[in-house]
Amino acid sequence: MLGGLWTDLADLVLPAECAGCREQRPGLRRAMCPECVRVLGALRPGPVRPVPAPPGLPPCYALGAYGGPLRESLLAYKDHGRHTLARPLGELLAEVVAAAVGTAGPVLLVPVPDTPAAARARYGDHLGRMTRHCARRLRTAGWPVRVRRPVRAAPRPDSVTLDSAGRAAAAGNAFRVRPGTGPVPSGTTVVLLDDIVTTGATLAAISRVLAAQGLPPSLAAVLAATQKRHQR
Repeated sequence: MLGGLWTDLADLVLPAECAGCREQRPGLRRAMCPECVRVLGALRPGPVRPVPAPPGLPPCYALGAYGGPLRESLLAYKDHGRHTLARPLGELLAEVVAAAVGTAGPVLLVPVPDTPAAARARYGDHLGRMTRHCARRLRTAGWPVRVRRPVRAAPRPDSVTLDSAGRAAAAGNAFRVRPGTGPVPSGTTVVLLDDIVTTGATLAAISRVLAAQGLPPSLAAVLAATQKRHQR
């Protein structure tokens, strides 16, 4: 673990509603109540894999399952505009990167881009804000880290409305390479960043685009992984 997680929240004046359990806490000065902080602090990153995994999907690591305080804090951040959560969530994402990569070698972080419409609906570039805090936490711990945005997102339907086949079809043409994109120095670990992995279609699609440009991702790091529900 990188250490020091959540300590910087003590000086933030946030809404009285805990972002992790939605309980009202009079005078609350943290994004989350102590119990939700404890639950998130107990999570340990590990490998995850959608079934079936789409072609081109790199190894994926997640902090935990998409549920409980982790789910609620992501919803509060993305859908309810609680921007101050970018810092603790970004630092949690740094924990995933550190666990996935293993050793503090050169790392290039590549956040999955939002479409302009999604950015407007989510109060701005939510993943970009998290990535900045993720990179800062890793650098503080001695990791040589850079951030690059080599692709842009083309307009596409909201993935929440799509099934697995629809996600794959939408992701297939979802990304375009930015001009001037080139390879990275030898020995650099390229890590894709996202908040949630569901079918893996988005991560696989952007991985294929990057690989064609000489930037093949070594792995993907996300905060949460959804669990497939089987119908009876």
